[in-house]
Amino acid sequence: MKDFHFYAPTEIVFGRESEEQIADLVKKHNGKKILIHYGGQSAKRSGLLDKVKNQLSDAGIDCCELGGVVPNPRLSLVREGIELCRRESVDFILAIGGGSVIDSAKAIGYGVGYDGDVWDFWVGKAVPASCLPIGAVLTIPAAGSEMSSSCVISNEDTGQKLGINTDICRCRFCVMNPERTFTLPEYQTAAGATDIMMHTMERYFTQYQDMTLTDAMAEALLRTVKDSVVEVLKNPEDYRNRAQIMWAGSLSHNDLMECGSCKDFAVHKLEHELSAMFDVTHGAGLAALWGSWARYVLPGNESRFARFAVNVMGVENDFSDVCHTAMLGIERVEKFFSSIGMPISLKQLLNRDIADEEIATLAHNCSKQGKIKIGNIRQLDESDMVKIYQMAR
Repeated sequence: MKDFHFYAPTEIVFGRESEEQIADLVKKHNGKKILIHYGGQSAKRSGLLDKVKNQLSDAGIDCCELGGVVPNPRLSLVREGIELCRRESVDFILAIGGGSVIDSAKAIGYGVGYDGDVWDFWVGKAVPASCLPIGAVLTIPAAGSEMSSSCVISNEDTGQKLGINTDICRCRFCVMNPERTFTLPEYQTAAGATDIMMHTMERYFTQYQDMTLTDAMAEALLRTVKDSVVEVLKNPEDYRNRAQIMWAGSLSHNDLMECGSCKDFAVHKLEHELSAMFDVTHGAGLAALWGSWARYVLPGNESRFARFAVNVMGVENDFSDVCHTAMLGIERVEKFFSSIGMPISLKQLLNRDIADEEIATLAHNCSKQGKIKIGNIRQLDESDMVKIYQMAR
């Protein structure tokens, strides 16, 4: 079991009436001038935005707002937010939405106190030294950004989608009301559940295989999300199962599921290039790639995949053929993804065939022009990446 350092400072306020505490939470963290950051029109249509603004106003807290965050959040809006925060002397950012909004808020928080271009942090020219405090009102469970140190941003000028991790961007608090997820479209619900599962699977499939308790927690989380998403797709207002998914999204990406282990995240890195090139839904891209990645790294790791097959996917253990058991588990994952409307190939994801030239570009960019390898359960170089993309066609 690998030595580890676990840090999860975010205060979670969970439940039906949790939104009533937003102003008190902001005041607790000394917020006096707030930027409310959100995505499209859903925050307005649902009445949540007005509710938050009124609550802050009643508490004597001044605020300004910036909407327009889209999936795969854009650097251009981050830069706009930085200038707005400086102009308005903002001292706290409140993100209302899902992972894209929270990541955009984190990026704005990084940039306000930095003299250079905020993109410097993502390309390694500088390291963040400060971040405005961030709070979140979660409406889309998927990315887990509300409890993670991660911040992923897309630069539309260069076609790059990159992530950085520092503890200084972690949210001070997150308000989580599962009722706010009742109106999520089926596709977004399924893609979010896929992302949650993948955050756990990226930590489960590793060379470290003697962390019994962490493995058991990961397996329980995966089974729970798998079962719960099926139920909420039948009944969108199933509070109990919506709540399971929302809480699992936070636990899947706050590093708890890698205590004693070492994350892999190769599939995420491969998918980030798909998102950067084609602007696809992140969870859907992960589903399209995972089966091909799993088959590629399976040799030498059969026992790990077999344990997953039995304990998560319900495969009957064939003790005479561990590889057969492992393969059945991979096949069941793909069948599950298909059953909830997720693609399991690049053709399904893009609605067209992907060209050899596009695959070569994806692999070249993912490997940083052939300079790095990715993965832990098996390290992958540029040629390996090409093969996985080809298998996923």
